[in-house]
Amino acid sequence: MSRTSRLPRSICVYCGSRPGRDPRLAADAAAFGRTLAEAGITLVYGGGSIGLMGILARSVLEHGGRVIGIIPGHLDHREITQTGLTELHVVGSMHERKRMMFERSDAFVALPGGFGTLDETIEIVTWRQLHLHDKPVILVDLRGYWQPLLKLLDHMNEEGFAGPEVHGLFEVVSSMDEILPALAASPAPDLPDREELL
Repeated sequence: MSRTSRLPRSICVYCGSRPGRDPRLAADAAAFGRTLAEAGITLVYGGGSIGLMGILARSVLEHGGRVIGIIPGHLDHREITQTGLTELHVVGSMHERKRMMFERSDAFVALPGGFGTLDETIEIVTWRQLHLHDKPVILVDLRGYWQPLLKLLDHMNEEGFAGPEVHGLFEVVSSMDEILPALAASPAPDLPDREELL
């Protein structure tokens, strides 16, 4: 897909530091990396070289794209920082990492992952709920991966701890091919980022 003015200039992707049991996930991550590079969209991610995040970053680089990695110093050994990135920022804390990822990104995409992916995704959705930003957020529900989370949100709604508007804070797609069209169709953010409150 060629880049259009409706596509974001940079996308933050949250995904696993493990590859997962399904080998198709690695192929999905690699294909999306190529898509980002060919569309001229900068990848912003957690800076690691392992799991889906490493596969994604290397694919963007191999296809001539730009990658910004942001990793806390204490994770440098555990997530084995990816070499050859366009930019690498080693920061002092997880919060600093999240904030810099937010500042460098025009949109957010969540692929399958573990606790870290879930934490980052929930936080960026919560910031949107609190009107701290109005950037698009996409959950990529590959082969139903995020269905338990979506059912939990329904349960929260039923129990009175969330309203139906929670589902409007993000969009759900079921394949990698749907990500960029969904972002291209997203309305332009009309809420200024309130970075001083993050």
